[in-house]
Amino acid sequence: MTLGFYIILMAQFLSALADNTLLFAAIALLRDMDQPPEYVPILQQFFVVSYIVLAPFAGAFSDALPKGRVMFISNLIKLSGCLAMLFGVNPLYSYALVGLGAAAYSPAKYGILTEYLPAKFLVAANSWMEGLTVLAIILGAVLGGVFLSPGVKLCQLVPMAAIGLPTLSPPKFTILMVLILYVGAAVTNLYIPKIRRDHTLLHKNPWFVIKDFASAFMLLWRDPLGKVSLAVTTLFWGVGSTLRLIVLVWATLQLKFDLETATQLTAVSAFGIALGSIAAAKWVSLENSLKVLPVGIGMGVVILGMLFVTNWHLAIVLLVLAGAMGGFFVVPMNALLQHRGHKLMGAGHSIAVQNFNENLSILAMLGIYALIIRADLPLRRLMTHLGIDSLVPTEAAFYISVLILGLFISSVMAILYRRYRFVEYID
Repeated sequence: MTLGFYIILMAQFLSALADNTLLFAAIALLRDMDQPPEYVPILQQFFVVSYIVLAPFAGAFSDALPKGRVMFISNLIKLSGCLAMLFGVNPLYSYALVGLGAAAYSPAKYGILTEYLPAKFLVAANSWMEGLTVLAIILGAVLGGVFLSPGVKLCQLVPMAAIGLPTLSPPKFTILMVLILYVGAAVTNLYIPKIRRDHTLLHKNPWFVIKDFASAFMLLWRDPLGKVSLAVTTLFWGVGSTLRLIVLVWATLQLKFDLETATQLTAVSAFGIALGSIAAAKWVSLENSLKVLPVGIGMGVVILGMLFVTNWHLAIVLLVLAGAMGGFFVVPMNALLQHRGHKLMGAGHSIAVQNFNENLSILAMLGIYALIIRADLPLRRLMTHLGIDSLVPTEAAFYISVLILGLFISSVMAILYRRYRFVEYID
């Protein structure tokens, strides 16, 4: 791997660290504003809607410019959303602006790998990318917990009054730290090597861009290898985003953690994803990537174990195991999808299609989760009537969410494995 590859990784790490720390700051800000609990999944929905709406244009934008420049512009948009949140704009709208930058950033950060590296290095490169992204998730959760902790009060150590500014609350101090991370990511983007573009648009008319995206969408879903890898990654990220919020509820309800400690617990599953990613890079080749599908079935079973675990030691083991399984099967699927997309239509286009599908899944699953939270009291009454509440000492919404999530991922992965296990790899 060359120096340029490591610069790409550093830029991704700083941007991802900022993204993940900002999420917990925004959640804390909503809590300080006394917003209802269903606003937490709605916050995530505001973030991902940009991925869906802008998918046709994000891919075209990524392929129209050098991807390092695309990443720089995208980080500036994220920085603007962070500034908006710091200066009092509603967290939902501010986080939506950050999502706009993230939607433009994603096709470039993955697409640059297929342009910069030969196919034989893609699984290893994705492992590096996922591993550092997971490290950013872990550190983002840790930093969020530390900055937001009432007992630490780092925000009071910064002499804001000395420069004529008011002392910041813990959530806003965290947002200020995130702002600095985005600046670092943008500066790093300037040093990414310029790479020859592998796909350019024939026309810049918006209607042509939409038709071009629709063509890429259908082409990837009709390709046998593209179809299965797209289905798996779509499932994984929809489940993963919802599970991240469920873990916060699990930690506060069953493990009796406060929000700041629960925030740091979400880093444990990310550590497991890193372990799974490393294992995938070592033992799974691009040609054998479909053989990892049964691991997804096991992941769904492990998620169901959350219903019965109330000891934090066992909770850590469970989260590491679930994360490792997820990392082990999603990294080869990502690499396979990028390879097929690079061959069929251009890296930026294929990743924009991937983002469109994955974020539709996230939007739908978070919407279902928000509805379940809103229906918590009627669900509790129903469970009491059925005698189910005695099995699990927690809220009905949590019980129903975990049950649906675990069964859903195991069932879908089993169907995919049965249908596509004999599909042959195509170079």
